[in-house]
Amino acid sequence: MKQRTMGRNGAETSAIGIGAMSFSNFYGPTDEARSHAILEAALELGVSHIDTSNVYGMGKSEEAIGSFLKARPGTRDRFHIATKAGIARDSEGNRYFDNTAEHLEAELDKSLARMGIDCVDLFYIHRRDAGMPVEEATGNLATLVEKGKARAIGFSEIAPSSLRRAAAVHPIAAVQSEYSLSTRSPELGLVQACAELGTALVAFSPVGRSLLTDHPLPKEVIPELGFLKANPRFMEPNLSANLTITDGFRALAAEMGVPAAALAIAWLLHRGDQVIPIPGTRSVEHFRELVAGCDLELTAADMDRIEQVLPLGWAHGDRYNEGQWVGPERYC
Repeated sequence: MKQRTMGRNGAETSAIGIGAMSFSNFYGPTDEARSHAILEAALELGVSHIDTSNVYGMGKSEEAIGSFLKARPGTRDRFHIATKAGIARDSEGNRYFDNTAEHLEAELDKSLARMGIDCVDLFYIHRRDAGMPVEEATGNLATLVEKGKARAIGFSEIAPSSLRRAAAVHPIAAVQSEYSLSTRSPELGLVQACAELGTALVAFSPVGRSLLTDHPLPKEVIPELGFLKANPRFMEPNLSANLTITDGFRALAAEMGVPAAALAIAWLLHRGDQVIPIPGTRSVEHFRELVAGCDLELTAADMDRIEQVLPLGWAHGDRYNEGQWVGPERYC
């Protein structure tokens, strides 16, 4: 397994990680056994980075990781474990963002208990509280490093300008952002800022929430998925248009003799040494296809062919609806 660095002078991890939102029911029903099977395959294939959050399945994702580590003594040190906090709900169930030191530490303590570990390798703020200066939020994260509860810190879905301000306070090991052939907005500043600062760009949804695979989610399943049924790219007529366009990508992958998902991962890895994709899946077979992307060496001609079938701006519909855009920082 190829290795990449989680931040300048940071920990070495596998070039690809596991997006553990798939250990909850976000993209369809799953269970602990299926999550454990993915983690078992990760050990076999040398995939070390696991990226989870306290809100994935309201702790279900972290609990699955914890039960696996408990069942497999001695495997903790074979994984680089990241989790997040900062999304909260009030007494009426309304979502808000809390970046206070008290909230972050309390939530991290719960995460550590669910996973049965005493320290995470990376702790992110999941969503920035726009009312708090990013410098203050960074200081709150840094305190958890000083206390030995996190080895490194990061942010999810922040703008390049916020990253630079945060990095002036404390080294930022990673920024998590959606990045793929279907979402290329990070190339308008975030990719460059991460390279400049030595920050890893942890790319979630690297296969376009299934659009960049050989088997996109069936149309009849989408109405059952709370997030996707309201997502512009998965609503008609955008969905049909996106499936038709990505048929060309699937055909290209078949011509090259590789799974479409592997080709999508390989394209991302060729965008910069700081990029670490974290695909999620409930299938060991699909996980192996994703990991196979790490072994693909793409030439400049290959990259050009990919760009020809999926040129910049090909996707129909925004990546989020207005409600889903609450929290991520827009910068382009």
